[in-house]
Amino acid sequence: MPASANEVLGAMITPAVLISASGTLVLSTSNRLSRVVDRVRTLAREAEGQAHDPRRARLLADQLPRLHQRALMLRTSMTVLYCAIGLLVGCSFTIGLGGILRGVPPWLPVGLGILGAGALLHASFLLIREARSAVSSTLQEMAVLEQVLGRRGPSADVGPEN
Repeated sequence: MPASANEVLGAMITPAVLISASGTLVLSTSNRLSRVVDRVRTLAREAEGQAHDPRRARLLADQLPRLHQRALMLRTSMTVLYCAIGLLVGCSFTIGLGGILRGVPPWLPVGLGILGAGALLHASFLLIREARSAVSSTLQEMAVLEQVLGRRGPSADVGPEN
């Protein structure tokens, strides 16, 4: 017995919630990547003018590999998020096809949905790693600035796990 149009459309909407979440993460990740690019450009300008301060020069040298790693994590996250969107759109599409055609195996939209949700989960874990790396870099920079200023600030109490 063929599914009613309302049932098919209702089922097609379900992946749309995850597509929307993926799109929001793509926007957020793009902004984060822009911040990394801006930070690299700022460090390049600082490196030209701060060569005489060894602590600052060491900080700049330490920051570049971290920014490189963050940029790669963000690039991978973006790729995985775009894959998630494609898989979830494919899920919605095959649900619609299954509603009008008899030959679409039921495992196809389910498989695409599971793969899309898995990609979204993977991207989320990558973004968590990147956010932790960003905070770690910020704490490192704050520690150097506190040394330059000759005092210990509140970041002295913050460990790597916080």
